[in-house]
Amino acid sequence: MTTATRSSPPNVRPPGGLLRHRDFRLLWAGQAVSGVGSNVTTVALPLVAVAVLDAGTFQVAVLTAAAWLPWLLIGLPAGAWVDRLPRRPLMVLCDLLCAVAFLSVPLAALLDRLTVVHLLVVALGAGAARVFFETADQVYLPVLLRPEQLSEGNAKLQATRTMSYVVGPGLAGLIAQLVGAVAALLLDALTFLLSAVLLLRIRTREPRVRRPDRSRSLRQDITEGLRFVARDPYLRVLTVFGAASNIGLTGYQALLVVFLVRELRLEPGLVGALVGLMSIGGIIGALLATTLARRCGTARAMLIGAAFTGPPALLIPLAAPGIGLVWPAVGGLLISLGAAIGNVVKGAFRQTYTPHHLLGRVTVSMQLLNYGTIPLAAVLAGAIGARYGVGTAIGVMTAGLAPTPLILLIGPIRRRRDLPAAPVAS
Repeated sequence: MTTATRSSPPNVRPPGGLLRHRDFRLLWAGQAVSGVGSNVTTVALPLVAVAVLDAGTFQVAVLTAAAWLPWLLIGLPAGAWVDRLPRRPLMVLCDLLCAVAFLSVPLAALLDRLTVVHLLVVALGAGAARVFFETADQVYLPVLLRPEQLSEGNAKLQATRTMSYVVGPGLAGLIAQLVGAVAALLLDALTFLLSAVLLLRIRTREPRVRRPDRSRSLRQDITEGLRFVARDPYLRVLTVFGAASNIGLTGYQALLVVFLVRELRLEPGLVGALVGLMSIGGIIGALLATTLARRCGTARAMLIGAAFTGPPALLIPLAAPGIGLVWPAVGGLLISLGAAIGNVVKGAFRQTYTPHHLLGRVTVSMQLLNYGTIPLAAVLAGAIGARYGVGTAIGVMTAGLAPTPLILLIGPIRRRRDLPAAPVAS
């Protein structure tokens, strides 16, 4: 692949860090606004299903599963296509498709045509666009930044992503309380449109994507990415850990809104505020991740983050009205703190460690298992909740999440201070 060329040399080595990097600021702002919109949806879509369409527990869980199912269905070919296509135009197209999908919900409600099936189609469509966008984003960031800037860049993106976990649900709850949950999805559509505009303003010229060898099929490209992950001891164990922890995380999160509304009888505004509060730790974790990795080592920072992600989950099922809401707030705060630390360290490691021409395929090869377990976990949690009660389902899923950090002790990470800069074979 040819070396990236940039239209403005000051953008390459800006004084004052990434806050002075114009193109990174545009990418950062675009992800911030679309992140807020997406996290409005995580609360607004279940609220629409529950409050407007009177959907059952299993239907709400399936709605969560639908948003993640595309990772399992199209993740691998998406990664191969991202390695073949210009990334920024692809990301803009994904933003526009998401805007159209979420605009269709208030339109259907206005025409009295909104159904649970419609919500499922929207969740699937937006989920498919997300597969391509997030994969392209991982490959595009190293085009804008130098390798030594990736940790800072990932930390800033993770911090704003986590901030959206706080702002989005609270905003969704407030809008739902004032004008209804359907209106909150209109805000989501507008954020995706704004994200597309910001991406279009980036000036950095992307390197010309290497033309695929005509003798190589898409299947061979996919296999190459899978083989790289399966043979690498670091990527392999990180993938398994991500998959296992996502089962527990998604399992309880898929039913959290139902639990808070129907079991604890909370108002939509308080639901949004609590879900947002549970995510505040992620902001702290993203801000601390780079410093923690520098002082303790990237491998040790990964282990510390994992420790916060697991055992605190046992606090979630202790939720009760009144003062009992402290337990899920603290548990969620610690979980999001650990997850943010792990995501920042893992993201920077994968982007520098993986050969760039393989990065799209390696990313989705890991996400296939990481995110592919999410729809299965949501359906499993929904089935348990429908049969034995929502509280029991949340207890089962959090109990499964608690011991997952032990997985990272199986591979070579436990013996190192820092994760390696490149595969040994290279």
